[in-house]
Amino acid sequence: SLVRFLCTCKSWSDLIGSSIFVSTHLCRNVTKHTHVYLLCLHHPNFERLVDPNDPYLKKEFQWSLFPKETFEECYKLSHPLGMTEHYGIYGSSNGLVCISDEILNFDSPIHIWNPSVRKFRALPMSTNINIKFSCVALQFGFHPGVNDYKAVRMMRTNKSALAVEVYSLKRDSWKMIEAIPPWLKCTLEHHRGTFFSGVAYHIIQKGPMLSIMSFDSGSEKFEEIIAPDAICSLWGLYIDVYKEQICLLFICYGCEEEGMEKADLWVLQEKRWKQLSPFIYPPDYYYCTTGISMDNKILMLRVDDIRGIRNLDLCDYESNQVLETGIELATMKYGEIEFLFSITYVESMVLLN
Repeated sequence: SLVRFLCTCKSWSDLIGSSIFVSTHLCRNVTKHTHVYLLCLHHPNFERLVDPNDPYLKKEFQWSLFPKETFEECYKLSHPLGMTEHYGIYGSSNGLVCISDEILNFDSPIHIWNPSVRKFRALPMSTNINIKFSCVALQFGFHPGVNDYKAVRMMRTNKSALAVEVYSLKRDSWKMIEAIPPWLKCTLEHHRGTFFSGVAYHIIQKGPMLSIMSFDSGSEKFEEIIAPDAICSLWGLYIDVYKEQICLLFICYGCEEEGMEKADLWVLQEKRWKQLSPFIYPPDYYYCTTGISMDNKILMLRVDDIRGIRNLDLCDYESNQVLETGIELATMKYGEIEFLFSITYVESMVLLN
């Protein structure tokens, strides 16, 4: 592992920590999609029957990495500070993972963590905010235009006042965004979001209408994109990235093909939605979607209510083929924290000080 090489001698440590080495290694791995893992929250005993009323169940969950080739658990992750409380993951990019409290507040500690070299950075507390917020959303990722890692935090008070802050890893500081567009006020809820190419995307609802809010963490500009008319509900709606394009995945129970179910897929092209062919699958199990993998496979969970677990399947959208990974996850959910993430896990990345 890289940790062993970092500890061998100072010259090796300096080489691995140099910007040239990091950039070269990152470019190679990202281009070839090597070191891609699934990061899953699961119970350590996959065969255990889950009791939702068990007060100790939540404390027993653990995060583990599963390589996309074998789906065999290869690395258990514990909090970099040794904390035993459950934590949430709010984005990942190039091997860096953003973690914070499961239930976010304005003063929740946030860490950017590189598990491959066991280094992390604690983000400074914001000096811009001194009131309590009822809804906090956090997203993290890399902005190639400014060559910087960004965290975007959006917060709403009980009185519907909205605040947006952006953290820069380069500057190691938060910046409050002063100009909030009128259409965004009073709309932030605990809905889904994603981060792609430096832009934070968030599903918002204004009365019966659904929209996508985009915020460029570099230019600090907001945009609103109206969702397709066919999407009439937040339930079963997911936003993610498919083939380097923002996409909406909408699970529809009911299909023109008898005895089958479907998931509709839209991709955003030049600020317009293009609907692709639906993904058709048999209704043998109750499916729910958690997102899309780095290699453009739909991540779906088959729910086994009797055993109380979720089985992870990778669904190839183009061929309609389903691959059972054998990974079993507990059928538990707290708030809006997802139990499954797909991340790029790179052996060497920014060595956080």
